[in-house]
Amino acid sequence: MAITSANQLELLQTAEAVAREKMIDPDLVIQAMEDSLARAAKSRYGSEMDIRVHIDRKTGRATFTRVRTVVADEEVENYQAQLTVAQAKQYKRDPEIGDEIIDEVPPVDLGRIAAQSAKQVILQRVREAERDRQFDEFKERKGTIINGVVKREEYGNIIVDVGRGEAILRRNEKIGRESYRPNDRIRAYVKDVRRETRGPQIFLSRTDPQFMAELFKMEVPEIYDGIIEIKAVARDPGSRAKIAVLSHDNSIDPVGACVGMRGSRVQAVVGELQGEKIDIIPWNEDQATFLVNALQPAEVSKVVVDEDAGKIEVVVPDEQLSLAIGRRGQNVRLASQLTGLDIDILTEAEESQRRQAEFAERTKLFVDALDLDEFFAQLLVAEGFTNLEEVAYVDLDELLSIEGVDEGTAEELQARARDYIEEQNRKAIEAAKALGVEQSLFDFDGLTPQMIEALAKDDVKTLEDFATCADWELAGGWTTVNGARVKDEGILEKFGVSLEDAQSMIMTARIQLGWVDPSELAEEPEESEEEVEE
Repeated sequence: MAITSANQLELLQTAEAVAREKMIDPDLVIQAMEDSLARAAKSRYGSEMDIRVHIDRKTGRATFTRVRTVVADEEVENYQAQLTVAQAKQYKRDPEIGDEIIDEVPPVDLGRIAAQSAKQVILQRVREAERDRQFDEFKERKGTIINGVVKREEYGNIIVDVGRGEAILRRNEKIGRESYRPNDRIRAYVKDVRRETRGPQIFLSRTDPQFMAELFKMEVPEIYDGIIEIKAVARDPGSRAKIAVLSHDNSIDPVGACVGMRGSRVQAVVGELQGEKIDIIPWNEDQATFLVNALQPAEVSKVVVDEDAGKIEVVVPDEQLSLAIGRRGQNVRLASQLTGLDIDILTEAEESQRRQAEFAERTKLFVDALDLDEFFAQLLVAEGFTNLEEVAYVDLDELLSIEGVDEGTAEELQARARDYIEEQNRKAIEAAKALGVEQSLFDFDGLTPQMIEALAKDDVKTLEDFATCADWELAGGWTTVNGARVKDEGILEKFGVSLEDAQSMIMTARIQLGWVDPSELAEEPEESEEEVEE
């Protein structure tokens, strides 16, 4: 196969045909031809030579050139591709280091093996260009809805023809027991596009919450225009879903706009989702209000939010419990996904029992520790005192404000509370020393004797041990395992140590040990380890 005038135009015609068939730039095909011819020429003239080929885009004429670079005398390593300044003067006046000397060489006559190799190079480059084109096209469509035609089913997975490529809808991404036959039209959400050696892989989903959000965007012009914003979506695919919406225009009702005239808009989405029931909920920045909305149609009596634990307690009337929980816990589960909080639902009777139990527990603490009669202990609890430290170190006037408590009684209460606390501290210190705690941990500010004892029981016995702890190990946190949030109990959590407190103490210990330079803290703040995703 010699590159002669007889087949120069054939090169361009071949490049145009291949580019048209593969829907890629013809110039990419010609570049692949140039590379393949250059590789063949190197096998003819020598692999150490820098042979380059240029194909004229108009005439198809292939020009073979040899390129040599001018380098310093001591840097010459490849005499076939490099020249010294003295040698370069034969070809160029006043050559400088870095200049390239280009000579045209005769075209090569490709043998059968070389021609086959060149063909393989061209095919490989064309395949790569085609894959790059597909990846670039579909990565821009990630997060959108795409229409396609079912080609076949493989082990429950649906292969979908999406025009310039194929996509896969895995069986766990189908709604319920959906079944498709070849040539059925299908609409799905582009969940992910990955570049792999066998080409771009396009993964579709019909169960992803964002699929429903995109459907609403198509059906509700106000969402498409940005007047209404979808703040959160939670789905139990094929069964029920909740979507939280917010209007940026006070004159437009977000729920009414999404429902549409006589439910036309929401029904269009429901039809696409195989009859999935959809609750449209007004979003509210106040967590408690938002949760009350999210638990509809159940009525809520009271909401208690624990922001540190990311947990929320909801109290409902006894007759509303089953409605709030929903069939198989569906309603509360979707509300939890929507708000991002763990929700505990209690009936009014259960909450009353719990409050009575807490009241009795605190009363018993004051009776046993302060040697009080039950009535006086109940009086302290009723006034809001929850622990001995509050009694021992509160301002004396707060105790005097309790009916029937004079100055002498108040001073006696505080003295008894302080004596009890000191005795408990002494016992905790003795227990910690018996467990082998070093003095460095006792000298560290911010840790009470009870905290040190708890640390020692968890094998944290030195300041170095303490400095290696993670903040969530001390303060507790939440781990997401298989989509469910699991509570991690912290060593010092029962002492009211927050995540921020734990971070501060750990960093202080690291600074004292010389592990951290305080000047670097402003540049590289320590990241929170509150949640560990698995």
